[in-house]
Amino acid sequence: MSALPSHGAGAPLPSGTAAADADYAGFVVHLRRQVGIDLDQYKRRQMERRIRAFADRRGVATLAEYAEVLRAEPDELNALLDRITINVSQLFRNPEQWVRLGEQLVPDLVTTGNGRIRAWSAGCSFGAEAYSLAATVKEVAPTARIDIRASDIDQRILAAAGRGEFTSDDARTAPPELLERHFEALPGNGWRANRSLLASVHFHHEDLLATRPAPGSFDLVLCRNVVIYFTPEAREDVHARLAASLRPGGYFVIGSTERIAQPLDELGLEIAYPFVYRKVT
Repeated sequence: MSALPSHGAGAPLPSGTAAADADYAGFVVHLRRQVGIDLDQYKRRQMERRIRAFADRRGVATLAEYAEVLRAEPDELNALLDRITINVSQLFRNPEQWVRLGEQLVPDLVTTGNGRIRAWSAGCSFGAEAYSLAATVKEVAPTARIDIRASDIDQRILAAAGRGEFTSDDARTAPPELLERHFEALPGNGWRANRSLLASVHFHHEDLLATRPAPGSFDLVLCRNVVIYFTPEAREDVHARLAASLRPGGYFVIGSTERIAQPLDELGLEIAYPFVYRKVT
């Protein structure tokens, strides 16, 4: 980090007061201008607690002071963004969902999509989900044409995602046979996606809260463990746009602790399997 000195600790602002509200509101504006993340769309209690913990660690009493630290110290900004964007890198996370994808969803999509699968990994982080999907498709439908769009708001991680490299810990839930066939071993027990997987995944800088893909653009959308941090209003808006991006017969996969709150018929969806929805209209 740079040599900007820490401020004196001072007395932190009491939570729930007008001063604390104004302090947080000002920080929201600052972060939106600096990196384009709109914290107003995220659950405030969770987000404010994380941010103030970082400010406390640096010995500053207000978020206005902490914003000055972020302006001067890129490393501090990166550390904060890693905390508030919840970047997770784990291949084949929630293994039961990957079994479902391989045994039911992918074969159905290949058949109904004339041998082609257009997929979207929304909120892709380091790309583990996108590469896991590419490996699954190539395993069960090796002749299928596959095009995976992987998007995230965090520009810093997208360059790393494009390299397709993962630690052995990232691969702890991956089926060993899939690792051996679709990834290359790296020195130090890590793994790298092979050329075929790298060619199947295309990364894009994109704000899930703002993007509006064309209706029917995708056969499969995965958005898992991302919208749980959004406000209810933002979460419903995202779910509606993701559902609209599916073609009839396409699938929408959410996290194994999530649910879609709005009526499914309004979104043109029906339940296909646990945490998996099919587009019907």
